[in-house]
Amino acid sequence: MSTPQARTQVIWGQGTEIFKRAIKGLTAAFAAQRLQLATKAAIAAGLAFLIAPLMPGAAANYPYYAPLGALVAMYHNVVGSVRQGAQALAGLAVGIGLAFLLVSYTDPSPLTVAIFMGIGVLLGGLPGIGSGSDWIPTAALLVLLVGNSDPDGFSFGYLVQMGVGVAVGIGVNFLIFPPLHFNAAAASLDELRRALGTQLTDMGKALREEWPPEHAEWSRRSDELAEATRTVRHLVQEADASRRGNPRRRLHPRDMDEDYKHLRELERVTFHIQDMTDVLSDVIWESDAPYDVPVEDNESLSAAMMASGDLLASCGDDDAPGHRERFDAAKAALDTCMAVTSERETDEGTVHASESLLLSLHRILRAVRPAD
Repeated sequence: MSTPQARTQVIWGQGTEIFKRAIKGLTAAFAAQRLQLATKAAIAAGLAFLIAPLMPGAAANYPYYAPLGALVAMYHNVVGSVRQGAQALAGLAVGIGLAFLLVSYTDPSPLTVAIFMGIGVLLGGLPGIGSGSDWIPTAALLVLLVGNSDPDGFSFGYLVQMGVGVAVGIGVNFLIFPPLHFNAAAASLDELRRALGTQLTDMGKALREEWPPEHAEWSRRSDELAEATRTVRHLVQEADASRRGNPRRRLHPRDMDEDYKHLRELERVTFHIQDMTDVLSDVIWESDAPYDVPVEDNESLSAAMMASGDLLASCGDDDAPGHRERFDAAKAALDTCMAVTSERETDEGTVHASESLLLSLHRILRAVRPAD
């Protein structure tokens, strides 16, 4: 049974973790990028509401839908604003058409509304409709319930005002500091390199410790590395999307093909390091593992891992000072280890994991090899 002191420590630890997550969430909510998006959304909504009463006919009676359209179109990149706004308007048009189809054949009732809402949700699966899928049943329901007394006027006003808002939202996002997410992508690539380098270095240190090693955090990072790789891919894709249709791209040129190249390299490196992590963890902690690492391999294998980790943790630019020297040092350490293992006599029926680890290291170095 746990003591009151132990329970207090557990509760304190859980409370500290919750507090850290809350602070992290608040930091993300009030980040500069988020504040910029909020400011542009406010400007777009205000402008749309200012323009809305100037619309012709019955549309002027529904000015409150213009700010809604501006908010719908506000996205963290220009091409996303265009796509999201167009999809929303397409969904609205389909939903309004669905509502007119209902009132043309029957009066709204619980049964008919239920049937047509179901049809609206099904139509949301149309290819290319994207975020507009939610607007199909919403628009149909609003026309039936809010605009039932004047479906023609309401439908016209609803669609026109939403279109005005979408146009204003896209215009504001295009003209007022359209965001470029290059820095986040570059920083995430560097962070992933450092994380992969740290993983290799920690595994190299584990080979020099008495087994089981005192430091075992590296053995639990495989899922973290996979998640970090997915995050980096998302940020690189976001950076690529942010430059499309963005007038600022000419002032801030960036070779996205090079970023994708580095991303693919790091994805391959992550795969091999995950494999090495699993192999070494089994060797150390699984008594029934069908393979082992001979003690005489530990020193040279550790040196190869740590040299490769130092290479990965360095800057990803092939022309960075010392990059070629770090690569040559890692290659030399790997060659030395391969020479050591090749000279060792292999016991019949024994499978050594050293060869698997060295093969992974060889592929890692091939993935990050500097250009000749």
